[in-house]
Amino acid sequence: MPPGFTAPFAAQLDSVSKMQVREARHGDRLLPGTALVAPGGQHTLLRRSGAQFVVHVKSGPPVHHQRPSVDVLFKSVAKSAGPNAVGVDLTGMGEDGAEGLLAMRDAGAPTIAQDEASCVVFGMPKRAIELGGADSVMPLPRIPDAILEAFAKSGARA
Repeated sequence: MPPGFTAPFAAQLDSVSKMQVREARHGDRLLPGTALVAPGGQHTLLRRSGAQFVVHVKSGPPVHHQRPSVDVLFKSVAKSAGPNAVGVDLTGMGEDGAEGLLAMRDAGAPTIAQDEASCVVFGMPKRAIELGGADSVMPLPRIPDAILEAFAKSGARA
């Protein structure tokens, strides 16, 4: 996602969501009921700070030709949150996110990949499935409930 796109994209999502949605900023804490969109042109990582999770936004080379890269984010989530997270790989071109989803699964997080029938482009979820990174594969309409169910089982808050 290019710079200048993600803030309006987050605002559009915010206008149709029950959750607050906005572009992530360096130092943001993850809070229940808030969704953060990685800023265009920057990598977004998650770090633990005591009992809280904090967003780190940084520059760096593209990963899989992407910046922000899902792999960069997911690998940081695997390291910082482990089983206290849920990983979801949705429709998209290429393979960004596949290795990170596997890292999250290996760290004990439940992981979900969108199925081919409901994808516009099956590249990213397909690669995650091929690598063994997805615990489950399901159509897009089932994923929100699956995320909530995974958090309910873990005792974490969404």
